[in-house]
Amino acid sequence: MKMKTKISALLISAVAFASCTNLDEKLYDKVSTDDYGKTASEIQTIVGGAYATLRGFNDSDQGGTICYPTCEYVFFLEECSSDEACIPTRGTDWYDGGRYQQIQYHTWDARNIMILSAWKYCFQGIANVNSIIYQVDQSGLTEEDKDVVKAELRGIRAYYYYLLLDKFGSVPIVTNFEQSELPEKSSRPKVFNFVEKELLDIMDNLPSAIRYGTITQNVANALLARLYLNAEVYTGTPRWQDCIDACDKVTGYILETDYFESFKTENQNSQEIVFAIPYDHKEGTEGNYLASMTYYYNQKFAFSASGTYQWCGNGICAQPGLYSSFEDDDIRRNSLLYGEQINLATGSVVMMDNGNPLIYTEEIANYGNALQNEGARLHKYEVRADDQWERNYDLVLIRYAEIMMMKAEANFRLGFTANALNLVNEIRNRAGLNSLTTLTLEQLDAEWKHEFVFEGFRRTVNIRFGTFFEPWWEKGSTPKYRQVYPIPQDVLDLNPNLKQNPDYAG
Repeated sequence: MKMKTKISALLISAVAFASCTNLDEKLYDKVSTDDYGKTASEIQTIVGGAYATLRGFNDSDQGGTICYPTCEYVFFLEECSSDEACIPTRGTDWYDGGRYQQIQYHTWDARNIMILSAWKYCFQGIANVNSIIYQVDQSGLTEEDKDVVKAELRGIRAYYYYLLLDKFGSVPIVTNFEQSELPEKSSRPKVFNFVEKELLDIMDNLPSAIRYGTITQNVANALLARLYLNAEVYTGTPRWQDCIDACDKVTGYILETDYFESFKTENQNSQEIVFAIPYDHKEGTEGNYLASMTYYYNQKFAFSASGTYQWCGNGICAQPGLYSSFEDDDIRRNSLLYGEQINLATGSVVMMDNGNPLIYTEEIANYGNALQNEGARLHKYEVRADDQWERNYDLVLIRYAEIMMMKAEANFRLGFTANALNLVNEIRNRAGLNSLTTLTLEQLDAEWKHEFVFEGFRRTVNIRFGTFFEPWWEKGSTPKYRQVYPIPQDVLDLNPNLKQNPDYAG
């Protein structure tokens, strides 16, 4: 049908996914409503396909976009535009037409493939959710049961729209699977209002109990808190008290005693994780190989005595200054791999291919021609000698520590410094640090950086605190309009109703 072809081309419509939160179920996320999707049990398997889209996809047949939230372009876009991570060019490696340098220098344009990947990741998920909601509406469920099922689906869609709100600002809002006309953009405040209304409207139909890996009332309130924390950036109007109120509704979780409990391979057991994307390579899940994108090629000898650890690509690493910004006793600094790497078989330092010892340094002398061992490496999730290319840990999207930090910042912004200090100190104490006696905006920003290092939302914090626009390593001042990315040129070419974000050429 011509209409569906056009909308699919614009929004990068959904493809079939083979797995979801319940990895034992057979899933059907694109089937004829005449054949399937009439009963409650059939509907539940279809809903699983909506959760599966959160893992993203490799669109290698359509322009080479890698639309995973965990490990390549989508993750790189957020981390390398922040003050945390970078992807230096190392000889002939990791230049790729300058796409990574554009992100580092804040000179990206509408043809950067990482920006297209983020757009496609979100809109493919949205298109898939819309198609499943359509199937639910055609099913034999009662209207009351339909509303319950659709609440989770609308929650997933709201999550995607939150990401779009944060990354692109003004985007099309499409909720009707049968929409025939090419959509226009909605303003950033309208997208904000849409996400807020969706989360509030579905709240009573969502599960109130903790359910791992699914949209619940806790997850919806956590997303509302994120929305309100950044409301001043998104709409011009702060919503600090609303952020606090939403945080107070997230209950039943704890701050784990062990900071790294949430990043173990079996992290589904963590009582700190509010929302995560499940992975299990035995069930064919894809897109969870970030570790292989960061370590030097011969790192395998430091992880496996037999040297059979997975191939590594020696790419993304920490920006200079990140490692040394941690206090010496801060256990969170172990999220970065630094210094000599010891060969488990010989007890000596691993050697690089050029004959030099593998010693990760903090400094990167020349971003455009970095040495192979320069840059501390991303090391937050557990590493096992028997790791496969596709790792089995679940990707953490929301932790209870974030709820505490959001509440702390909102209190601080409202002038309730004592409340903020108590929350920040609880987090610092868990990291092995002494309590602060006073709190400044700079210290609050530092706690965000250290607590959530390499979790994929540092860019958002940089923008909220204003540091995004200031010069830092290998980056000059950034103009305000770059707080959002441009609409990808490929998308503009498909839909004449869309207009480019202000101040971006073309």
